[in-house]
Amino acid sequence: MALLQVENLRAYYKTEMYGVSRLVRAIDDVSLDLRPNEIYGVAGESSCGKTTLIKVLSGNIKPPLKVHGGSVKYRFKTAEVNMANVSDEELKGNVRWKEISYVMQGSMSVLNPVRRVIKTFEDIISTHEGIPNRKEFRERIKEHVKKLGLPPDVLNSYPHELSGGMRQRVAIALATVFYPSLIIADEPTTALDVVVQRGVLQLLKEIQGESKNTVLLVTHDMAVHANVADRVAIMYAGRLMEEAPSEIIFKRPEHPYTRHLISSLPVIGDKSIKNALEGSPPNLANPPEGCRFHPRCPLVMNICKTEVPEMRDLGGSHRAACHLLGGKS
Repeated sequence: MALLQVENLRAYYKTEMYGVSRLVRAIDDVSLDLRPNEIYGVAGESSCGKTTLIKVLSGNIKPPLKVHGGSVKYRFKTAEVNMANVSDEELKGNVRWKEISYVMQGSMSVLNPVRRVIKTFEDIISTHEGIPNRKEFRERIKEHVKKLGLPPDVLNSYPHELSGGMRQRVAIALATVFYPSLIIADEPTTALDVVVQRGVLQLLKEIQGESKNTVLLVTHDMAVHANVADRVAIMYAGRLMEEAPSEIIFKRPEHPYTRHLISSLPVIGDKSIKNALEGSPPNLANPPEGCRFHPRCPLVMNICKTEVPEMRDLGGSHRAACHLLGGKS
């Protein structure tokens, strides 16, 4: 059974300025599911809706963002949660950090620069379950960070005393302190060099393998997905274009946008020129009719300009939304 089922989700930003109202369709009719014990990757260029998707899945829905339709249902071991009607009290007390945790894009967004790392652990744990015995708490946290390959000395350090890679590992340690069912990792390797990136990704993969939880890995870096993701979803302009096991999507991509993303990856020995797509992603306050990729698609057909393509099941947990797969022209 799925840990999370998202069905026909629509989440828009409504803004009003100088008497003009705009509705930005950041997530428009997205359906997907997350399974227990997997790493699920979400890829796509900037402004494709990845961050908005994370906000909705984590229950961080605040104006001007509003859910306009669809459902987001979790099936945890202890309870079932519908993000459409969950209360703030339940989110804070039983869901966030305990069932759903979040590794943010920048580690300094999590760590207080004027407090030692151990104090950040104290803040999070005391909020959710209290600290009846401070000595036992410190031993517990030391064992936790040691288990993740971190020296216990980091707990007494200030964030600025740690390297970027070490801070990101601390952020992962914070996100896994309650061993949640779902870890959302938002661009966890941004601004890290490739060697440190490898270490951070390996840590995430080891944690997932040991805890058997689910990781939602959001990044535009297709090479990262190729290395760690079990399944990959490709987003463009607020919609899901393609989804498949990583081995299939990198060997047999079906959607033209997915093919472009994968063909843009550097390959050792390949000296061919990588051509960029013409144009830019559409304005989601006034998206094009039909397939949202059609203004930039090299294989565009007349039907693409008027009809939204259905998500078609291609077998083997592979599906894609493209009129080329339906035989119409």
